[in-house]
Amino acid sequence: MNAVSENSSPESPAAPAPFAPVADNQRIEALDVVRGFALVGIFLMNIEWFNRPFAAFNDGIPRDATGLDWLANWFVNYFVAGKFWTIFSLLFGMGFAVMLVRAEKAGREFKKVYLRRVLALGVFGAMHYIFLWEGDILFSYAIGALGLMIVLYGRPWPIFIGILAALGLGFAANAMFAVMVGLILIGLLGIYLRSPKRVFGTPLFSFLLMLIGGLATVAAVGFWAWPDGPMEARLSLSAFGPLLLIFGWLSKKYYEPAEKRSLRMAASIYVFSGLAMTLGAVTQQFSPDPTVVPPGSEDKPAVSAAATPAAPASPVLAAASVAKAASAAKAVEKPKTRAEKAAEAKAEKEKRLKEGAENRATETKLFSKGSYADIVERRARQFPEKAAGDAGFAVLLVGMFLMGVWFVRSGVMEDTKRHLPLFRKMALWGLPIGIGLGLVTCFIGVSHTPGDRYDGWGIAHGLRTLGNLPACLGYVGLLVVMLHSKTFGAVRYLAAPGRMALTNYLMQSLICTLYFYGYGLGHWGMSRSMQVVFVAVVYIAQIAFSNWWLSRFRYGPMEWLWRGFTYRQVPKLRIDRSPSAAATSAA
Repeated sequence: MNAVSENSSPESPAAPAPFAPVADNQRIEALDVVRGFALVGIFLMNIEWFNRPFAAFNDGIPRDATGLDWLANWFVNYFVAGKFWTIFSLLFGMGFAVMLVRAEKAGREFKKVYLRRVLALGVFGAMHYIFLWEGDILFSYAIGALGLMIVLYGRPWPIFIGILAALGLGFAANAMFAVMVGLILIGLLGIYLRSPKRVFGTPLFSFLLMLIGGLATVAAVGFWAWPDGPMEARLSLSAFGPLLLIFGWLSKKYYEPAEKRSLRMAASIYVFSGLAMTLGAVTQQFSPDPTVVPPGSEDKPAVSAAATPAAPASPVLAAASVAKAASAAKAVEKPKTRAEKAAEAKAEKEKRLKEGAENRATETKLFSKGSYADIVERRARQFPEKAAGDAGFAVLLVGMFLMGVWFVRSGVMEDTKRHLPLFRKMALWGLPIGIGLGLVTCFIGVSHTPGDRYDGWGIAHGLRTLGNLPACLGYVGLLVVMLHSKTFGAVRYLAAPGRMALTNYLMQSLICTLYFYGYGLGHWGMSRSMQVVFVAVVYIAQIAFSNWWLSRFRYGPMEWLWRGFTYRQVPKLRIDRSPSAAATSAA
């Protein structure tokens, strides 16, 4: 390798400029506006869980809600919940792509810089979870960002070693099995995007998906044919097996062109998860209750020939036969009757319901009256389980991130004005389909009774999840169209809180914990309608504060800290309004 001195030749290419924070004139305004809009949606969704135990997270609208409280619950559940974390995830992927594209154009190192950014976000998320609020999503995004890096840049052997390590650790801590599954799925996504290998003319990813789907379908048939087959296995395999076959075939058919793979995979991940939830709930809805013995069913265990041998020909042989039978009876466990199995299932169900009720009571008491030290101690104990669980959630996040990457790489977000027809279509189609699908579920169920497998809530929740993605894209399309209109140009005021999204998100948690929790002002249990008013007041204040702050400083406080760690430099914070600075800027 030849070394070339810095001044050896005028023909030498200039060294790439160091990686630095994005200048104000390089920001994409649409991203900031959409981020500011998403921030208020996240707040509307989160504030409920500063006033309600997390153990009730999947119960839907409280059954005792009436009047304005019911209406506020209904509005947030069907126009907000599930739609805004997907918008934030989409924006996170866009931010990743903006950094990547600009690094590629400038010929700068990207991976190390971005990993430092992810590390800082993970630290913020962990501290937020432990010291402020357990509804944190920042740490989840950090894990998802690592998953995205693995999908785009990961090598097979390190991924395989990581899977084996998670498997080994899983026998010591069950939560590590979630990490193993997450790594397997993320590895498969990487194969889909980057591997050119084919098996029998089929892309490797598609072949693996159809193979797993075929085996799962065969296993599902076997479990249903087995009279005492475990219901959980029947339900999960019946939902996932055929879905994997279908998606494997679709991934083969639409494998090309390569530039559309990330978009197609992103949409497929979200649709697959929603369909799996819905089909699993449908299967459960129409399957027998394992805690009930069907009328007229046989209530005696089958008796094997070994347990009732034929009468021997002599007393000696008879004695030997009896001794052998007694020994076999000790070695072989007596088969359980259906009634015994139903009783066990019922006892397990009652145990879960009791634990759920106790968790609700414990959380309500802790957050409404507990000390700060007690709450922090609880969260610190729960954090490892939360971190492992995020490995599974990361797969869904990676899908949304990749969709955001497509929006930037395709040039759609770089020049939103030129792509207004696309954004209009997103709004005109996405909102009616996404919101409409959610509203249809109102006729199935808006609340869930813990332990009731036939109240339709699982089906309603699955269908509503399916609608979240088109609704998310519809909201983004609507905001961009409004941004470019004269009538609704005021949405630009959302850009300032959007530029300070991390600061404002953490500020919302700080305000809510101090206002609602027992160690603060103790207003735990505020009515849902008043929560909406509270959000409006606080967010209007955040808009004013953000615009005031950014008129004096370049970044929000937390954004400044985040960028300093990412780029290993102290970014200039205060805006220099001196005459010399103005002249330099004009030049």
